[in-house]
Amino acid sequence: MAHPALSRLTLEEKAGLLSGASFWRTRGVEHAGVEAAVLTDGPHGVRLQRGAGDHLGLDDSEPATSFPTAAATGSSWDPDLLREMGAALGREARALGVDVLLGPGVNLKRSPLCGRNFEYVAEDPLLAGVLGAAWVEGVQAQGVGASVKHFAANNQETDRMRVSVEVDERTLRETYLPAFERVVTQAWPATVMCSYNRVNGTYASQHPWLLTDVLRDEWGFDGYVVSDWGAVVDPVAAVAAGLDLEMPGTGGRSPAALVAAVRAGALEEAVLDTAVERVLGVHERLRAGRAGEVPAVDHDAHHELARRVAVSSTVLLSNDGGLLPLDPASGGTIAVVGELATTPRYQGAGSSKIVPTRLDTALRALRQRTDREVLFQPGYSLDPDPRDDVDEDLHEDAVTIAERADVVLLFLGLPPQDESEGFDRTHLSLPATQLRLAERVLATNPRTVVVLANGSVVTLDGAVGRAPALLETWLAGQAGGSATADVLLGRDEPGGRLAETIPLALEHTPAHLNWPGSDGVVRYGERVYVGYRHYDATDREVARPFGFGLGYTTFSYDDLVVEVDDPAVARARVELSLTNTGSRGGSEVVQVYVEDVEASVDRPPRELRAFTKVHLAQGEQRTVVLDLDERAFAFWSPTGWRVEPGTFRVWVGSSSRDLLLHADLELAVPAPVDRLDEASTLDEWLAHPTGGPVVRAALGAVPGADAMVTDRGTRALVGPIPLRTLLGMTGGDTDPDAAVTALLAQVS
Repeated sequence: MAHPALSRLTLEEKAGLLSGASFWRTRGVEHAGVEAAVLTDGPHGVRLQRGAGDHLGLDDSEPATSFPTAAATGSSWDPDLLREMGAALGREARALGVDVLLGPGVNLKRSPLCGRNFEYVAEDPLLAGVLGAAWVEGVQAQGVGASVKHFAANNQETDRMRVSVEVDERTLRETYLPAFERVVTQAWPATVMCSYNRVNGTYASQHPWLLTDVLRDEWGFDGYVVSDWGAVVDPVAAVAAGLDLEMPGTGGRSPAALVAAVRAGALEEAVLDTAVERVLGVHERLRAGRAGEVPAVDHDAHHELARRVAVSSTVLLSNDGGLLPLDPASGGTIAVVGELATTPRYQGAGSSKIVPTRLDTALRALRQRTDREVLFQPGYSLDPDPRDDVDEDLHEDAVTIAERADVVLLFLGLPPQDESEGFDRTHLSLPATQLRLAERVLATNPRTVVVLANGSVVTLDGAVGRAPALLETWLAGQAGGSATADVLLGRDEPGGRLAETIPLALEHTPAHLNWPGSDGVVRYGERVYVGYRHYDATDREVARPFGFGLGYTTFSYDDLVVEVDDPAVARARVELSLTNTGSRGGSEVVQVYVEDVEASVDRPPRELRAFTKVHLAQGEQRTVVLDLDERAFAFWSPTGWRVEPGTFRVWVGSSSRDLLLHADLELAVPAPVDRLDEASTLDEWLAHPTGGPVVRAALGAVPGADAMVTDRGTRALVGPIPLRTLLGMTGGDTDPDAAVTALLAQVS
């Protein structure tokens, strides 16, 4: 049934509802009862501008809780915590009058060079999808819509407004679409945001296969598609393809183009009506789901939640000799070195930059939480172009306090100018001044803990990698300083596990030879081999593997059992015993990877197919159960998702490279049958259940042709040749095309 407002709207008004009224607001039509809606950034905090908005929408916004960025929260591996964070964001959005919060970003980390990786969750689609869906569920439970972004294949900032991502369908289906698919089918986001880039030559904003065939017809999406801000090139083509709302407003240009297209017969008015109904229907459902009065926001509670999220996302990369945690009550002097300890890098730059309600620093938090003497020197400048003599003086002062300290806490990281929305990084290194400082401090005091703050991985070169203890805090939000202090002093354990591999060198990364493209095109030549899939397939050493992270306790994995109720159905249950064997409570992320032992296509050696985060008290044992569904065994083929019969190996462990247990299972699912056509090879005909007997009979009637089937050497030579070509090579008057057509008619 048509939306009741449609009959009261003019063509011009309907067209106007498909384009923003301003930078952050949609249009309203008072006489038809259509209310305007407010959409705003962002995934890590509600970034609401009260005014009309500057021309880029980047000016100061209302204060809001700055939660850890996705680079951090991806490392939490904790959907329950992400759901709780989403609920807090939803409450703050409601209090500020926001209808749709733009996020989460679930684009994969194709390369660690992507300048926006701080806003993306992981290099693995399952992890990104599970955490993204939990975030959406939390936000939308508060009556605020989410806008999962950026659909699709938005994996670089270089030329992001125009670049064409050249990618095959299998790579899209297995790598770049599954996170979106999970969020859409599990959490039902109010909106999906299309990306700027082109996909195989067509802009995402006007891509009917993406926006209609896949998103709506296959996945059942029932919300509306909104453009990224400024992503629409042709508003008529966009609406025809399945885009519903163009943002921001264009001053009436896009509505006028839509009206002209309808009047010229180039666009059916019914298509316009459908888009209007989607936009109005979503906004009305959101408003109907807001029970009672707007809840008061407890910013203190949200700050504490931000601290807990940061703690759960902090990854301990090394801890030689148990240097951490530090004793807060006794011991010698602690030297804190690094400007980032007092001027924290806690959020990304660009559209997700918000004004925090408060801001903790690690230096202040450490002094509040320990009775030990705490000295401080900045060690380096965050100025984009510091003078060498300034840095040299700062280095000298830092070495001086390092000499007299029992332990040094060396805070290093990427300054804001090194990574941001809008441009990509060119290297994976820390600033040179920080690396020189690290060498001098480590030489002076080997009891040094390096604390990193960055939105994407950095290489662990030189002294950084040699430090006995190394803590990755990412961009940890407004409470990151206190969270870091709590982890360093053992009040909390570092709960994070890497959501992206740390490579030994940039040239080892999977997209290195296809980054960032040229002449307006970037080719995804690495195909499905992204992240750990690439490093495992090439057997390449890495600095730290995907899923890695240490804690302050230890765990044992035992008694793995993999059960299949019905071998004809691709489902399995994984069960194991997990025991905390250490001296304190802690959490472990149990990771399940699946290997297809013998596949008809090339596949990554192992792929993450299930995970769970488990907290155990000292000495506690728990049985962990995880389920594997059909997709855990499948790959994408020209005929859709395919599971082949045979042996699969299930690996369980604490990272992609620390796989402690494994078990095999046999699936007796029906063997998939490929469709034969005019170009099918002899081998493909012979493997076909009905085509095989047909072609054997046909070849048996051709003198000498039976050797193609019966002689091993001949079969190896001619098997990969199309049957049509082989028949043409046998001589005679038979038309090979007609012969193959006749044979195809006999195949069911």
